[in-house]
Amino acid sequence: MIDSTAAWTGWREATERALYGPGGFFRRERPAAHFRTSVHASPLFAAAVARLLERVDTELGHPAELALVDVGAGEGELLTGVLDVVPATLGARLRPYAVEKAPRPEGLDARVAWCGELPRGLAGLLFANEWLDNVPVEVVETDTEGVPRHVLVRAADGAERLGDPVVGQDAAWLRRWWPVEGAPAGTRAEIGRGRDAAWAAAVACLEAGLAVAVDYGHLAGGRPPYGTLTAFRAGREVSPPVPDGSCDLTAHVAMDACAGPGAVLRTQREALGALGVSGARPPLSLASSDPAGYVRALARAGEAAEVTDPSGLGGFLWLEQPVRAAGQAPGGTPPEG
Repeated sequence: MIDSTAAWTGWREATERALYGPGGFFRRERPAAHFRTSVHASPLFAAAVARLLERVDTELGHPAELALVDVGAGEGELLTGVLDVVPATLGARLRPYAVEKAPRPEGLDARVAWCGELPRGLAGLLFANEWLDNVPVEVVETDTEGVPRHVLVRAADGAERLGDPVVGQDAAWLRRWWPVEGAPAGTRAEIGRGRDAAWAAAVACLEAGLAVAVDYGHLAGGRPPYGTLTAFRAGREVSPPVPDGSCDLTAHVAMDACAGPGAVLRTQREALGALGVSGARPPLSLASSDPAGYVRALARAGEAAEVTDPSGLGGFLWLEQPVRAAGQAPGGTPPEG
């Protein structure tokens, strides 16, 4: 547990300390014990990423080394799943990287390079599944005059109070991406400027290929009026969120603010559908001709339905950012199904 006696601070500083500082949540806890991602829900997700990797490989002309960078890798579950299904001919050229602040887990495939920082100068696929939602944000709230002010929090108990008005680059970001000035008192926003920078840095580790961020998110015109900051512990929501290192702190992502030139935004349901993941039930006739095959296909359909459910994991947004090699013509879109 972190030292929770610190004075009042902004949410960004408090979250950084609570998640990643000495004694922070992700320094002590196994993420899979606290929340369930698409990777945990079904091996179909890793198989879809493997197919996307193959398409990127083709787009790049089958380079001698192809990188797969998993940002916010947890315990390496996604990389493990991809390595299990990727064709041997591609696997021989594949260089998997796990980017994670926590220590390397025991038993992880020796081919995986465990990195505390982003690698550089790579060609391939960068994949960040539920990473940006854990990049800390400043929380702001309008006062009785409609002026956006920083929300200060006390780590010991999550108590809040309003601080100074938002100025400078944070104010400019709000005006551009999440305007709340003049809104009724108590209207909230989350300043994603740090996330924009974090995502740009992640994309920059590729010299060519495709970078993909997958997260709960929102777009201009549909921002939540009271923000999304929340906390989870052992799969249950914690209210109020307390930045004392005892829980996962998360907030949805302003995905359009992160997007760079040429980026494509779509739902996970759409993205996985383009990669061959469908929740359609197998034909009933298969039950008679191949009962065991029917049961297996039915199980796969159930798993696919979970990761493509538009009211659940399928409602995640995929931000697909192509990275063109020097001298390569601009334009175009990421590999499609």
